[in-house]
Amino acid sequence: MLKVEGLSVDYGGVHALKQVSLDVAEGSMVALIGPNGAGKTTLLNAICGSVKAAQGRVLFEGKDIVGTPPYRVARLGLLHVPEGRQILGPLSVAENLDLGRLAVGGRATDGGNDLERVYSLFPLLKQRSEQEGGSLSGGEQQMLAIGRALMGRPRLLLLDEPSLGLSPLITNQVFAALQRLNQQGLTILLVEQNARRALDITARAYVLEQGRVVQSGRSADLADDPAIIEHYLGRAGGAKPASAVV
Repeated sequence: MLKVEGLSVDYGGVHALKQVSLDVAEGSMVALIGPNGAGKTTLLNAICGSVKAAQGRVLFEGKDIVGTPPYRVARLGLLHVPEGRQILGPLSVAENLDLGRLAVGGRATDGGNDLERVYSLFPLLKQRSEQEGGSLSGGEQQMLAIGRALMGRPRLLLLDEPSLGLSPLITNQVFAALQRLNQQGLTILLVEQNARRALDITARAYVLEQGRVVQSGRSADLADDPAIIEHYLGRAGGAKPASAVV
């Protein structure tokens, strides 16, 4: 479904991405892990068109989308949930979700009830549908950001650090929702700071360091790789907890 070929991105002479290539098969969930500053967010931004590529191709369902404006990329069915959520605080939960419909564009729909699907996945959002988005907790805002993307009927969902700053309980709920979506057939590319959790719920993974893919393979194999354990998973296989919010 998604094929990135030799993608490079430069920021004022700094090579943020260097000949990155990866594949995401339809119906799969793929992880992208690596240290801070490795270029993971830049890669997602380049895929969705908000960062200009210096060279390379991004093929989405066989079509090269490099140079396509982000709103048109979204209307093709490639939706991005950015780091930091970026919901519209003054708008209600329902209004934020309704904005997500803009990404459907002219794509055919199957007549399903997208809003009920989101509320089924995240019941808290239904309870707070008239509440201002900015008044939600961090975890609820993350659910809202994912829900807003789902309202655009994605064919492929890009997620950037969905567990960042969340409590373990809310992280579990978010990851359970992602697994459920993938089981329903949604294709997902996941950038995640918690490498252990990312490898646990995905089939394949890529390791990015200093703008390059340095390793890739089955997530289960990478989770057992001594070098991956040492650098990303910790000796006990767990991630150090960050300051978390619910």
